[in-house]
Amino acid sequence: MSIESVPSQKSQANGEYAQRINRVIDYLRGNLDRQVKLEELAKVACFSQFHFHRIFRAVSGETLNNFTNRLRLEKAARHLRFSDRSLTDIALDCGFSSSATFSRAFRSGYDTSPSQFRKSGEIKKSKICKELRTGQEYVLPMSAEEKRSAFPVRLIDVPERQVAYIRITNAFDWDRLLAVFKTMIEWAKSQDIFSQGILFGMTVDDPDVTPKHLYRYEVCLASSLPFECMEGMSKLKMPAMRYAATQISGDIRKVATAWDYLVRSWLIKSAYEPEHAPALEIFLDKENATDWSHFELELCLPVRKLAQIRS
Repeated sequence: MSIESVPSQKSQANGEYAQRINRVIDYLRGNLDRQVKLEELAKVACFSQFHFHRIFRAVSGETLNNFTNRLRLEKAARHLRFSDRSLTDIALDCGFSSSATFSRAFRSGYDTSPSQFRKSGEIKKSKICKELRTGQEYVLPMSAEEKRSAFPVRLIDVPERQVAYIRITNAFDWDRLLAVFKTMIEWAKSQDIFSQGILFGMTVDDPDVTPKHLYRYEVCLASSLPFECMEGMSKLKMPAMRYAATQISGDIRKVATAWDYLVRSWLIKSAYEPEHAPALEIFLDKENATDWSHFELELCLPVRKLAQIRS
């Protein structure tokens, strides 16, 4: 998303549309467990119901139905990989009317059944696989004990906070992503909130199941001080949340390895399951946040107590 210092009338209109659709996306993300009516979403966006579908597709690049179904399936895939919940529980939590409906949608989307995906953790459809970027190529060859020693995990409770964010799609384009980080930092300094603010990125999508060109990342700054968003920026109230967190100091390989350990090893052996909320990458060295040859990060995975499985 480009940010103009002196926006034209056209870019102001585009920015307003993007901000309204961002509100819809945030709303959908928080209500995937139920069928949300078009009237409800149009009201969130303050758009006419008659034009809402066209506007959503023009801004997001996907139809509303495809976008919602993709979010539901990606949420379900996370549950299948990282929890022992029944297919029925997962189906209902992700907005499907039954496990049978969920299974048909999952097979249609990923060319494998939910049960098979739970066992293998792999998507079979070759076209989708070519579009994914899991980051596994960056993971260092470390033993489980070495990872446990290198990435100690602690639980932290983060209070509700006001957040300014810029959402970027196709976020594996690092030049574009770095440009957004620079924009956020310059804006925060102009608002005199950079020094006390918390600069972080939110991994909105799962690279194991989201195609690269659709993968979204949000560059964020949380502040206890008041602020005014600039053009192309949105505001979000993030709820209080518990996170499993670990700190890293190193290059992208260290980051990928820490995430791999946190999600694929620590989580599945813990008494917790992932909360349906984005993971965070908090930049501990804010002044050097755009130097990606070396990272000082706190990686935060949202978690909740592992639910009892209903028979």
